Amino acid sequence: MSGTSEGPTPAADLIRPTVTESDATRPPGTDPVAAAAAERAVAPTAPTPSGTGPAEFLSTHGLTPMAEPAPAAHRFTVLAEPAPAVVDLLGSAPPPACTAPEPAPESLPEPVPASALEPAAESTLSAAPNAVSESGPATGAERPFRSAFSAAPLAMAVVDHEGLVVSANDTFGALLGAGPDELAGQPAADLVDLASDARTRHAYAEVLRGRQARLRCARRLKHPDGHRLWVQVTVAPLTPGSPGVLLSVADISARRELQARLRHLKNHDPVTRLPNRTLFFERLSAALETESYERGGNGRVGLCYLDLDGFKAVNDTLGHRVGDRLLAAVAERLTRCADDAGHGRTSTPLVARLGGDEFALLVEDSTGTEQLAELAESVLSALQEPFDVAGRRLSVSASIGVVERHAAGSSATALMQAADTTLYWAKADGKARWTLFDPERNAHRMTRQALVSTLRAAVERGEFALEYQPLVGMEDGRLRGVEALVRWRHPQFGTLTPNRFIALAEEDGSIVPLGRWVLATACGQARRWQLDHPDEPPIFVSVNVAVRQVWDSDLVADVAEVLAETGLAPHLLQLELTESAVMGSAGRPLEALRSLSDMGVHIAIDDFGTGYSNLAYLSRLPVSALKLDGSFVRGFQHEEPEGAASRPSPADEVIVEAMIQLAHRLGLTVTAECVETSDQASRLRRIGCDTGQGWLYSRPVSPDRISELLDGRACGRG
Repeated sequence: MSGTSEGPTPAADLIRPTVTESDATRPPGTDPVAAAAAERAVAPTAPTPSGTGPAEFLSTHGLTPMAEPAPAAHRFTVLAEPAPAVVDLLGSAPPPACTAPEPAPESLPEPVPASALEPAAESTLSAAPNAVSESGPATGAERPFRSAFSAAPLAMAVVDHEGLVVSANDTFGALLGAGPDELAGQPAADLVDLASDARTRHAYAEVLRGRQARLRCARRLKHPDGHRLWVQVTVAPLTPGSPGVLLSVADISARRELQARLRHLKNHDPVTRLPNRTLFFERLSAALETESYERGGNGRVGLCYLDLDGFKAVNDTLGHRVGDRLLAAVAERLTRCADDAGHGRTSTPLVARLGGDEFALLVEDSTGTEQLAELAESVLSALQEPFDVAGRRLSVSASIGVVERHAAGSSATALMQAADTTLYWAKADGKARWTLFDPERNAHRMTRQALVSTLRAAVERGEFALEYQPLVGMEDGRLRGVEALVRWRHPQFGTLTPNRFIALAEEDGSIVPLGRWVLATACGQARRWQLDHPDEPPIFVSVNVAVRQVWDSDLVADVAEVLAETGLAPHLLQLELTESAVMGSAGRPLEALRSLSDMGVHIAIDDFGTGYSNLAYLSRLPVSALKLDGSFVRGFQHEEPEGAASRPSPADEVIVEAMIQLAHRLGLTVTAECVETSDQASRLRRIGCDTGQGWLYSRPVSPDRISELLDGRACGRG
């Protein structure tokens, strides 16, 4: 085309017919496209860049000549279509996903015969980057694409169907620390680590054979200068059906580093720099997986779960900034303990902050409870030394729950529950100590929890019953009264005595409805005994009252209502409160006790002598009776060697006698609990005790048995 200037052909010229100087002298109405075709028909054929014929040149680039020539007016549509290799090199179209199939070539033009394309081969098709064919020099139209390939910021190389590098650009060479010419002929798989694993090696081979559309993967390469870098490798065919592929490599080290930093921030605590709860549970779950200990190890796992004692006071008084610095200092000492524990072993315990002032040390492949105990002891010792924080010397201790077991059959949730329970035991046992998980103790805790969860509903279902234990006069042995003792007829655990559930009822508040039921039932029964035995002096009934009943309910109103409903006289009701509850009474409880006493209800102090024993309270409280704790009565005789007769303890007898005399001086009656032998009864009677209660007279029995005793009246002899 003599009318064109030298240099690259403008893109617009690729999509319209070329106008020559002869167009100006051509007769009007003549079709310029047809005329141009006629001119090219007589013009000499330009040689192809490779020196071969047009058909061979097209075949090299994956194009197939048509059997018949297309109309001259439409030839430019084929010339305007850039080869797929041009699209890949220029980056004008994003590559599909690595495993996505190659799209159907619906947009490709119809095949055109080689004879129709030969005159335009130099001006159009030669403009495609003839990267595969490097045997001949680049033509003028080809140089810009060669330059773009060489200067592209993306590392690229053309690889033949055997996997050898045909050509590479400067960026590819710089990335691998070698010149582009040095890389030619080398296996591309070795350069970018595509043969290190079977899966990637197979996928790469499939792309080379044309059976897979694309491969994309991340690889870590080592630069000749020693540093390592992460790259993303993409392998895709140059053109559909061509034997070569284009290999592009992008440096993603900065992105990987950012991802690693974000992952570290996600899995680590910003205050202590320790692994956080998320990472800890990942490691714990991995340690409990079957594959982890089948590959090696002994299949055991241990855990020290610790909580700082008194840390909240530091936060509240000195502020969270000082608290955070203290946590960081604690973390450093825990890390040192873990490093020392891991010295000479296969692994070092993982130290993590689970939140607040809670930390955990995970021991994989533990050797037994002794190893965990040593670790817990070292932690306690490390935390004993004061901390210098913000110009202050702070002291903290820790409570530690220790769990060690086989990994098989365990779960992360179950292990943490056991550790948390054991930590609670350490706190309850006095803090600043470690406690080992005890399955029996845990079973008791589980039973306790089961009772708590069903206690309130059990009151509504009527699962409780009362038994009565006689209170007998020491002088004549006659029945004077009874103490109502509640029993829980549990559907799962059987009959439970008060010591199994009363404390639980006080904790969750169900003692209020339960106590109201006991009061009403006992008073009603006492009234029935009175009506059934009109000729006998009526007996009183003694009911235990928890101090929470005084605080959480209107005890005075409840007692008045029950007495009115049952018709029982107030002096036949005795309310028992423990010494610890009564001696600390003030305000509302004291007012309630005085109101009850004014009504005529008797107030007794239960278990006297084991609590505060503040004698000053006896003169201020409206108390009418004392019940001596059974430990004093049992002390009337102590164990001797086998075969020797037991003899009394003078000290206990002196104490009991003094308490009885003091009570009588204050106008109070005295009941001795746990009377089991006639010798005890005789000595109590001799020192002036008023009534006795214990197995010597009767165990707690049903209401019918009390009716029988009322008929005979005497319960036993001292």
